[in-house]
Amino acid sequence: MKQHLFFSAILVAGFLSTNAQNAKPEDTEYYTPVPKVVTPGSAYGVPPSDAIVLFDGKNLDQWVPTKDSTSNNKWTVADNCMTVNKANGDLQTKRSFTDFQLHIEYRIPANITGSGQARGNSGIFLAALPWGAGGYELQVLDNYNNTTYVNGQAGSMYKQTPPLVNACRKPGEWQTYDVVWTAPRFNEDGTVKSPARVTVLHNGVLVQNNTTLTGDTPYIGKPEYKKHGAAPIKLQAHGDKSEPISYRNIWVREL
Repeated sequence: MKQHLFFSAILVAGFLSTNAQNAKPEDTEYYTPVPKVVTPGSAYGVPPSDAIVLFDGKNLDQWVPTKDSTSNNKWTVADNCMTVNKANGDLQTKRSFTDFQLHIEYRIPANITGSGQARGNSGIFLAALPWGAGGYELQVLDNYNNTTYVNGQAGSMYKQTPPLVNACRKPGEWQTYDVVWTAPRFNEDGTVKSPARVTVLHNGVLVQNNTTLTGDTPYIGKPEYKKHGAAPIKLQAHGDKSEPISYRNIWVREL
């Protein structure tokens, strides 16, 4: 029996060797479908040709208040940025998205006060939901020499996964998030077919590496999934007493 297996292995090896010798480079080359052409931005942060620009510094036409989508009570637009108006609450996009690449820039005020979670607190909800925790939050906070729980600092998926590193700039300086979001998928009965995943670069530094989420991002309690489809992107007007932060240059590419 062992002899039989030995000679069989030799025959298979010989066949594979002969097959490899007869192979051609074009056997493993294909030419369709051809990827579409996208023109990159002229510099880092400039939207590429296929981007949907959500905020270019001019107006908030792409945004509505989360509390009342018919209201005109939004945030302040000046000097090519929008500044959180805490009294008017969260803003979210008019459009809904599934999988996407997101670029967004924010600035913690130079005169920021407070400490811990009460210091420049905001959040980017990569999929805003009208229940529970309100979606899946990428934390925005001033963590330049400001300590808090690590799964609630800037760059964390709130209350789930801390950032790989703290890449925060000083208050008063503009900072960037570049995000690749893969939304969760659900079976017909509401069970999870595939969980949400996210990759995040904070100021050009990788802080979430294809992180798998175990559900939404509640302040109290455990994460959980509830069936949903495409959803808006939401920016949080946090109720802490520190000075409001600003956002600019927001664009998204649907994937």
